[in-house]
Parts: sequence; C-alpha cells; structure tokens
Amino acid sequence: MSSGSALARTPGEPARSGADVRLSVEQVSYAYSANPSQAPLFTLEATSFQAKPGEIVAILGPNASGKSTLLQLIAGALAPLSGRILLDGFVTHSLTPKTRAQRIAVVQQESRLLFPARAWEFVLQGRHAHRRALRFESEDDIIIARNALAQVGAADLSDRWMDQISGGEKQRVILARALAQQPLLLLLDEPTLHLDIAAQVDLLHSLRRLAAENRYTVVVVTHELNLAAEYADQVVLMQRGRCLRVGSPATIYQRELLEQVFQTPLTVELGSSGRPHVTVLSER
Repeated sequence: MSSGSALARTPGEPARSGADVRLSVEQVSYAYSANPSQAPLFTLEATSFQAKPGEIVAILGPNASGKSTLLQLIAGALAPLSGRILLDGFVTHSLTPKTRAQRIAVVQQESRLLFPARAWEFVLQGRHAHRRALRFESEDDIIIARNALAQVGAADLSDRWMDQISGGEKQRVILARALAQQPLLLLLDEPTLHLDIAAQVDLLHSLRRLAAENRYTVVVVTHELNLAAEYADQVVLMQRGRCLRVGSPATIYQRELLEQVFQTPLTVELGSSGRPHVTVLSER
C-alpha cells in the first residue's frame, strides 16, 4: 500500500474501496506513551483486514495484545498513527461525533446506569444521535426502541427496571440500545463477560441472526475461542500489539499457532457443526 499523500484525504470525503466492503482497516498503527520523549508504553503494529455487510469478525488474543485498542481505532475514538479505517468509504475518525454515532454503535464491557431507567427508556438513548437539537424523542423513536427490544428477544423486559434484571437480560437490552442507533457497524468489547454459557450462546446466536437479517457488519473482541469459532466469519488474531493472522476460523485455529499465542497446551478438533473446537489441556 502506498503512503504519504495517498492517505491524505479531506475529512468526510469518500475514498475508494471494494464494492462489497463495509469496513476496511488499512495498515493501521497506534502507540501509547506516558511522555512524548520516552519510548511508547504500547505499540499496535500495522494491522489490516476487511469485512462485508452481514459478516462477524472476532478479534482474539491474550490480555495486552491490542484488541481493545484496535476496537477504539475502528470506532473512531482514536486517530491512527498511520494508515486509515474506512466505513463505506469514509474515514471513521474524520467523521463528526454525531455522524459516527449514527453509523457506528459500540457495546462496552460495562454500561453504567447514570439514573434509574426502565428497559425501553434505556434503549431509547440509542436514538440520541438521530434527534435534532433541543427536540424530544418522536413517536418513531419510541417505535424503533421497542422494535429493537423485540429484535433481541427482550420485548417482555420493556417495563422492567434496569437494576432489577439479570446479567444476561441486561446485555440483551444493551444490545437493543445499540440496534436502536440503526448503525452500519456494530462493535462489541467482551459482550459475553460475566454471562453464563447459555446466555453467551444466546447473545452470539442473536448477533449472527441480526447481522444476516439487517446486513450489519459486526466486530467482536472476545476471549471465548470456541464461541468465536462457532459464530465468526473471520478471525483477527493478535499478540503483543501484532496482528499475526486474519482468516476464517478453520485457517486460524491451528494448534501450534494457538499454543504460541495463548501460551497453554491445547487441542483443536472439528466440532459437530464442522467448525473448530478448542480444548485446553491440563498437561501434555
């Protein structure tokens, strides 16, 4: 890929990309530094991958491998040190905050409640970026919020208080709030954290269905190797700030490679679904 002026672009100006590519991460790098005169505390080396509408991409790797940093770059919350990220041909970090919020929905590990709210009121917050200044929510906003709850199978939670529902139920409502933004790109940071296995499978199954039905492009940061293998179309494998491999679970889930990355003995076999299944071994 060429550098210099080829990466320079007027903020908001569309750039050329593949006809069927929704998200294009092109040689993106980043560095954290406590002091500009000192060496960086963490460096994300040049990383590239592409994703189409309807695809799920899983970003995998051990702690401190750069997964969350990459997700923040994709969200446009951080500007890359080099390279660029395009969403439907537009550079993400050059978009206005409001435009980014209309096109990109982010589901964080923890969503704190700033004030008591019922589930439908919480989901309605996802319509904020679509409302005009100093305007209250419209009837259409309320309908979209309630439909988002129905899409994730949480319509029965509509009038429940957020602090009185289970972790799995809360995660579905948080996902509904992201859907209420009607985004092109859905980003999730460890969405299955603290959930039991049934809730994890339910959430990932919902993501798979929603991506297919609504043509969302979904990027998920996760530690759950087997869930990623089962539900992801692509895997981005990270280690110590480096993108080691990008590909389908079948091509990424090689025993020697995963043992190197996660520093633990394991086996990789085909599961009943035909996708890879990882088993961690207590000893060789």
